[in-house]
Amino acid sequence: MTDVTPVDRNLALELVRVTEAAAIAAAAWIGRGDKNAADKAAVDAMRRAFDTVAIAGTVVIGEGEMDEAPMLYIGERVGLYAKAGGGPEVDIAVDPLEGTSITAKGGPNAISVIALGERGSFLHAPDVYMDKIAVGPGLPEGIVDLDETPERNLCELARAKKCDVSDLVVCILDRDRHKELIKACRAAGARIMLIGDGDVAGVIACSQPQAGVDIYMGWGGAPEGVLAAAAMRCIGGQIQGRLILEDDAQRARAAAMGITDPNRKYSTAEMAKGEVMFAATGVTTGPMLQGVRRNAQGAVTHSIVMRSKTGTVRYVEAHHHWDRKPSAFRG
Repeated sequence: MTDVTPVDRNLALELVRVTEAAAIAAAAWIGRGDKNAADKAAVDAMRRAFDTVAIAGTVVIGEGEMDEAPMLYIGERVGLYAKAGGGPEVDIAVDPLEGTSITAKGGPNAISVIALGERGSFLHAPDVYMDKIAVGPGLPEGIVDLDETPERNLCELARAKKCDVSDLVVCILDRDRHKELIKACRAAGARIMLIGDGDVAGVIACSQPQAGVDIYMGWGGAPEGVLAAAAMRCIGGQIQGRLILEDDAQRARAAAMGITDPNRKYSTAEMAKGEVMFAATGVTTGPMLQGVRRNAQGAVTHSIVMRSKTGTVRYVEAHHHWDRKPSAFRG
């Protein structure tokens, strides 16, 4: 990425426009029971919106390989200068709709997400599980660790926050695989916030006081772990991740993507290094972002945009008017 501050600032705001387009399109499918249609709407709108952004970007975290995804596939070139050249060369990580099932059911906390960084910024994570633990900013480095027990991590976090373990709230995906983790956290005295989906938002919630979350624990998607790490690089929080490779096919897939140590524990900076930007727009309302509000005249969106270079976090409320917006925003 070119080291030109005005360009950086412009790009940060352009990313919000891209997530807004995806969120508005997906919002047309809230509660309609068709997660695939919601996802497709978000992908299509995000891909169209990228054509207006002054970058030459390469998707490194996306919808899958080219033979699995027609758009926003890993390796796809996007941006105004993707073919012509001349713009800043950047890597892009995307999840056009994190929470497809949430959107289909009309549940909380679905978002559209983008992270952007200089070439080589992001871990090329395969689409497998990742064991994660994350806390917000202002805490000693290494205050929590994947190799420690939940009880030990909660005790150390409570000590650092000068509170009791019973004051802590742990965010965990509501999955059968987390039964023992949930049991251990409750035995330690902590409170639990179970979420149905959306672990990028779950991780980021640790850094947002209004969300009421102190720590994130558990398995989620590895690509989502990289997106969350990008956000934490901007905010100053901490996340650790370790890939869960369950069979030979997954191990071979990881090796093909450059993962040489399958048991490696990745830090925030190892998953998202250098100068990065992060943007997300709410699709359905959650602790961090309001969902899209659509009506006959237009829509209102609520987004967050961050830059690691300055540590600035902006919340953006945008009012979109159908008669003045390009087709990318109609869904």
